[in-house]
Amino acid sequence: MIRDITYGQYYQADSVIHRLDPRVKLAGTLLFVISLFFPRSLFGMALASFCLLAVILLSQVPLRLIFKGVKPMLVIIIFSVLMNLFGTEGHIIWQAGIFAVSSEGVVRAVFLALRLIYLVAGSSLMTFTTTPWRLTDGLEQGLHFLTYLKVPVHEFALMMAIALKFIPILTEELNRIMDAQMSRGADFESGNILVRARKLIPLLVPLFVSAIRRASDLSMALEARGYSAGKRRTKLHPLCYGRIDYIAYGLIFIYMAAMAVLTFTSTGRWPIAL
Repeated sequence: MIRDITYGQYYQADSVIHRLDPRVKLAGTLLFVISLFFPRSLFGMALASFCLLAVILLSQVPLRLIFKGVKPMLVIIIFSVLMNLFGTEGHIIWQAGIFAVSSEGVVRAVFLALRLIYLVAGSSLMTFTTTPWRLTDGLEQGLHFLTYLKVPVHEFALMMAIALKFIPILTEELNRIMDAQMSRGADFESGNILVRARKLIPLLVPLFVSAIRRASDLSMALEARGYSAGKRRTKLHPLCYGRIDYIAYGLIFIYMAAMAVLTFTSTGRWPIAL
């Protein structure tokens, strides 16, 4: 599952989503994640599913790559689904001893699983279609108003960009270490989850050593270039809204309005609070 981590990876393509201003994608991703907790009916979840699928198709990022990032979250998703499946009271449709499944529990479990999957897929899509440095610029300009409250927005944005950049680098480093260990006879694939997790412990030392070395190299590179936090800098490619960005904002507004209407007025609401 470690090999399936996709956060921080950028997929090169010439699509409408790639060309959007990063501030639009940040706002759209945030509002989409918030909207996932709105649906209380099949209509709302169907709207979220349709919009996510449409954006993925427009981005030209392969579906397998988008949902590959869900695999590391499978344990959390399965655990959450089981807790809702067996821990929700209501009309019993199956029972075996102390374990009982209700129709309300099935609905809760399905909705929760879809929310978690869509949350991971939507946030992964933003990193697939935006380079870390444009994401940094978008985050810095989008939160620029916080500088009047003495919030170090630039430092926070730089930290986020470095973290996103280091995820694929450390994942590649971990894969290299695992391949080297497997060539010497190590087995990381057999056994249950606990056994495999225990086998990964010896990989932590070389991985941490590599991470510290790369962090040291990065700090020396910043110092060699005279970087100093807090100073205003010009941008080689300054962010500027275009017509397509305003259209995207309009579509986001329509989506959120439709989701709000479906949430509070839908006749297909389930008789339980989701």
